[in-house]
Amino acid sequence: MKRFASLSLFILTGSLFFLSCKTQKNTKQFDSSSKEVLDIINLVNDKWQSTHAPEQRSFWDVAAYQTGNMEAYAITKNEKYRQYAETWASYNNWKGATSDDTTEWKYSYGEKPDFVLFGDWQCCFQTYVDLYNLEKDEKKIARAKQVMEYEMATSKNDYWWWADGLYMVMPVMVKLHKVTQNPQYLNKMHEYFEYANSIMYDSTEKLYYRDARYVFPAHKTVNEKKDFWARGNGWVFAALAKVLKDLPVNDAHRSEYIAKFTGMAKALKTLQQPDGYWSRSLQDAEHAPGPETSGTAFFTYGLIWGMNNGYLDKNEFLPVVKKSWTYLSKTAMQQDGKIGYVQPIGDRAIPGQVVDKNSTANFGVGAFLLAACEIYRYLGK
Repeated sequence: MKRFASLSLFILTGSLFFLSCKTQKNTKQFDSSSKEVLDIINLVNDKWQSTHAPEQRSFWDVAAYQTGNMEAYAITKNEKYRQYAETWASYNNWKGATSDDTTEWKYSYGEKPDFVLFGDWQCCFQTYVDLYNLEKDEKKIARAKQVMEYEMATSKNDYWWWADGLYMVMPVMVKLHKVTQNPQYLNKMHEYFEYANSIMYDSTEKLYYRDARYVFPAHKTVNEKKDFWARGNGWVFAALAKVLKDLPVNDAHRSEYIAKFTGMAKALKTLQQPDGYWSRSLQDAEHAPGPETSGTAFFTYGLIWGMNNGYLDKNEFLPVVKKSWTYLSKTAMQQDGKIGYVQPIGDRAIPGQVVDKNSTANFGVGAFLLAACEIYRYLGK
């Protein structure tokens, strides 16, 4: 009997070990290996850089791509990626909007040189600080510090009046704080964040309207639902991940940023489409049907970053990311490395707008690279 009992215990233990290994494999692995993800990063970034010269303006769309390019450099250490960013920054004289007359500086929407305080012209500072950290040269961050310190010295707090602005500028402020240790960067970041929340954040849904024009019920989807734009929420979700990455552990408002980040993650989990993407209007897939890459990529980046850094439970969120990465790597990415299904520049989900495999954009490539790099880190663990 003892021999039989021992044999039974051995079989039971072996079965549990097998199940444990199978569960571990299923929860930790993607369809892609780390080498395959690395190959994808290189394919996609090489494709973009081979067809787009670095001498481009420093506005948000190009700057958003560069945030992905710098992540690709951090992973691959491919010197041509760093040099591509350096050439771009030098071409723009390490500036965003170029006016030097502070009396004319504005922060409403504008693409002219005097819109220095408009966040879309400040996203470039993220990459300038990253390049500074690789090779210390004060000229790389002199303009960024000048602009942000001027802005923080004003009495205004309504600089971030649209969701995109949180991605454009919040990471700038934590990065500059890390370099300068000036506490004003963190204090003002929270002050501006509070204003953004007051006009765009829906505390019930844990999501953001793109700006005050789209708040329900003044604005609705075709099916009379709340209209939460995917890319707009993607900007915010990715911004919070980047903030938490560089924020001091003892920051007075850290718990608030974490709560916003984890609240969004749980909301997004329930809104993912069966094919792995998120629809352009998050709560109404019929408003603008079909796959979309930029919002999906930013969500994927934020979710996998949250798992990599202990903010999100892997058992809960890994199935979500597996599905979204399958969409990104199998549908959005074309065989030659082109990233498709990127909704064009805009501010909302537009009924009837065509978004297909040929729809690409710099910021969409940047978002894809962010997601791919974070998945590579996950697989490396």
